[in-house]
Amino acid sequence: MVQLLARFFIKNYEQTESPSVRQSYGVLCGSVGIGFNILLFIGKFLAGLISNSIAITADAFNNLSDAGSSLITLIGFKMAGQKPDTEHPFGHGRIEYLTGLLVSLLILLMGVELIKSSVSKILHPEATECTPVVAGILIVSILVKLYMYLYNRSTGRKIDSAAMMATAADSLSDMLSTSVVLIATLIGKFTGLQIDGWCGLLVGIFILYAGFSAAKDTISPLLGQPPQKEFVEKIESIVQSYPQVLGIHDLIVHDYGPGRVMISLHAEVPASGDMLHLHDTIDNIERQLHRELHCDAVIHMDPVMNDDEETQELKKQVTCCLHELDKSLNLHDFRIVKGPTHTNIIFDILVPFKFQLSDAEISRFMEEKIHSISASYYAVINIDKDYTI
Repeated sequence: MVQLLARFFIKNYEQTESPSVRQSYGVLCGSVGIGFNILLFIGKFLAGLISNSIAITADAFNNLSDAGSSLITLIGFKMAGQKPDTEHPFGHGRIEYLTGLLVSLLILLMGVELIKSSVSKILHPEATECTPVVAGILIVSILVKLYMYLYNRSTGRKIDSAAMMATAADSLSDMLSTSVVLIATLIGKFTGLQIDGWCGLLVGIFILYAGFSAAKDTISPLLGQPPQKEFVEKIESIVQSYPQVLGIHDLIVHDYGPGRVMISLHAEVPASGDMLHLHDTIDNIERQLHRELHCDAVIHMDPVMNDDEETQELKKQVTCCLHELDKSLNLHDFRIVKGPTHTNIIFDILVPFKFQLSDAEISRFMEEKIHSISASYYAVINIDKDYTI
């Protein structure tokens, strides 16, 4: 149904990398979620009154909070789509992450409240009733929540939205919790065992787990998580498709919300090349990145001596020394500066954040290795962190 509505109400619905299309998907899914959850709340609330079940009643109010979560998601997508202004020159895209976090907190709150109610029911059990109407309402609720989980997850993946994935996690926890409530109701009817409170407690634990998982997924981009590997590979593929570019390094992705990404990187170019032509090439690369990946790019040119045999040979030797330490390490900006008594070997090393050795240990190892090649060689090393891992 959501895909059918998208075809009717979202212009260029297949262009999911476009910020305006992402916003339309968020508003559409939020609106559908509000409608479904209000209907489920009414049905479950009536079922809870009929059956005298704390688990069913709590599940009903959980759906009411879900309607509020869908409303928050809808408002978040609308606000995130606002144009940049003087107070927020990089746009308002991170509001989407904040709304996802708020939805996660609501999930956690409902989980805590349900656990409190369930403990009370365990200490003071009451008989529950199961009628065909009650069972039918719960079964329909499970099917609706399954559908909501599937379309929220599908849309969340399609538009790469943490808020939509949080809503999908909420729908999945609701489906599981309602299934547990239905099982408890049927067991009470056919065996007389009053496990309503225990099942409510289990549902509360499900909801808490879903809330923590959703919160983690929304907090990470707010704190500054590394970019997705596929995105980095696309950037590298575009930049290195130009023959004038000999290599790239120091790639940093600045995430200001989905569809609002800025990147900066260093591109190695021949030092002997025509600077005007190379600058024109860099401009073309920046335009292609913006056109294909919807990001603003700033590229710094690093001229390298690729036609000097002595430099290239020495670079190979130093690279081999570095790979003795770890093959995942790489160097860039390699150059030599000759003096009357010694030669400075200058380069940068790209190191992952979780590398087992400290920067000082890496530098000391390479200084000794380079000095062993020739007593007149002295290493001048700068350690860079790899922000893409």
